[in-house]
Amino acid sequence: MDEIILRSAADVERLALEWGFLPLFKNGIEGFSIEEHTPDDLWFADDADGPWEWKGPVIRGWQCAYGRIFDGKAGFVSLQWLPDLINWRRSCCPIGDATPDDSGCSRRRTVYDTLVAHESLLSKELKALCGFTRNRRLRTDGAELLDRMVAHPGRGEGFDTVMGHLQMGTWVFIADFEYALDRHNHPYGWGLARYATPEALYGDGITDAGGRSPAESRRRMLVHLRQLLPGASDAQLSRMLDCRRQMAKTARRGGR
Repeated sequence: MDEIILRSAADVERLALEWGFLPLFKNGIEGFSIEEHTPDDLWFADDADGPWEWKGPVIRGWQCAYGRIFDGKAGFVSLQWLPDLINWRRSCCPIGDATPDDSGCSRRRTVYDTLVAHESLLSKELKALCGFTRNRRLRTDGAELLDRMVAHPGRGEGFDTVMGHLQMGTWVFIADFEYALDRHNHPYGWGLARYATPEALYGDGITDAGGRSPAESRRRMLVHLRQLLPGASDAQLSRMLDCRRQMAKTARRGGR
């Protein structure tokens, strides 16, 4: 793999489009991450944007989707490869297999249906609407107050676990990051994730994998990654493509 140095959001977007798949963090496959190609001084620089700030502009470029899609960790997938990833992941990482809550609906289904109904929601809005917080009133657009909340999901999976599963299953992606503004109208702090379904972000056609079966989509992605990463083992590549390991983690955490 040629030496690559990432210094801007444009660099990240170009690499994500070239490779098709681009994890944010190291993952056991040498060179296959933004982390390994970004100078250390850009990660938390006061006078320059770095990987944390680059995510939003790349997402808003509408050519790459972003979420926790690589073994439960974050990264980008180009829209060219997203239909195949959706086709494969949704076949093996369904929504409705979580432990039912008090109302008889899975927590994942409650969160997903709430998100579909609103098209997009900030993480704090989604938490409140689905009963993960004690807030009884939530301002969503600066004017409307939502007084009715979805029934509290009760005990079971926490919000981060639910969102991790929905992202690994490609049911939900991060649509942007929104920041608080200081008195000079400059953003500061950690951005809040805004979530949406890929259908809401890119249209219903994003799920069209050209008539391929889920297994055919997986095989197509595996062939591509083998060519891109000849030094990686099939086990390593499978960990990037599959979601069974994440589902096992979710199942272990579900009763805690």
